[in-house]
Amino acid sequence: MAKEKLQIAGREVNDLLAEMAGFETEYQQMKFDHAVKGLGNPMELRELRRNIARIQTELRQRELTTFSPEQIELRSKIRARRSRQK
Repeated sequence: MAKEKLQIAGREVNDLLAEMAGFETEYQQMKFDHAVKGLGNPMELRELRRNIARIQTELRQRELTTFSPEQIELRSKIRARRSRQK
C-alpha cells in the first residue's frame, strides 16, 4: 500500500487547524484502541503523529513569516540567551 502524501502547502490556516484537530482525535482513538485490543497495523499511529507534526510545522512557519523585524530580533535574543544557559 503506497503512502498518501499530505498536501498542506497551498491550504488555508483554518483548514489546517481543522485537519489537525481531526488527526488528533483520530490519533487518541487509535491509541486507545491499540491499548485495548491492538491494531492491525501499529505503524498507522506513527504516520498520524508525523502528519500532526507536519501540520504544526507548517503553521509555525506561516506564523514566523508574519513577524515584524523587531519580533524576529527579540526572538533571536531569547533563543541566544537560552542556548547560553544550557
